[in-house]
Amino acid sequence: MIIGQSDYDTFRYINHGVVDLALVKRNVVDAFAANDIYGLTPIASHPDYGAFFISLREKPKLEKEYLLGKRIGLLDYPSSRSGHIVPKTVLKRLGLSDTNVNIVYYSSHKELRRALLAGEVDIISSYWAKDDEEILSKNYTAPLLQQVSGMRWYLKMQTQNTDLFCAMQSVIHDIAMAHPRPYYKNIVLEEGCR
Repeated sequence: MIIGQSDYDTFRYINHGVVDLALVKRNVVDAFAANDIYGLTPIASHPDYGAFFISLREKPKLEKEYLLGKRIGLLDYPSSRSGHIVPKTVLKRLGLSDTNVNIVYYSSHKELRRALLAGEVDIISSYWAKDDEEILSKNYTAPLLQQVSGMRWYLKMQTQNTDLFCAMQSVIHDIAMAHPRPYYKNIVLEEGCR
């Protein structure tokens, strides 16, 4: 069994067809045409979600003048859609970059929330979780992108092995139900099993 430890590992394993089972974003599989080349077939998916700027005490404005001088918390891994790709795209579109906005990088969405609550940053970019309602106000969010594609499970299917497909779906369903985070408990299985 090979378990990747970074985005680089994920990209390399998908690109070279090393994986038999992967939990990955669709754009990674599409970028390497791994579904066509290696038969990576979606067998289950987690829901799409939105990307937001989240603030502690005011609704963020998606305006260059407002964001100038703000400390913005992002994720330090470039494959994160809500924590890196989407906010960087929005900032670029507004004519902002690392040179005129103070971007502070963190290793997880949990760390982003901790930094916001501690006052280390003025704004974070992340998804909105149900648990956030206990510590943050939805009124202090600004949507960056309404629909970010969720994570998907892919199985290498070089033949039509329906029994393997169904057995892996069962295992993935059990993993999802045992996961501590609500996002991963919400799973849709692809059709093909009875």
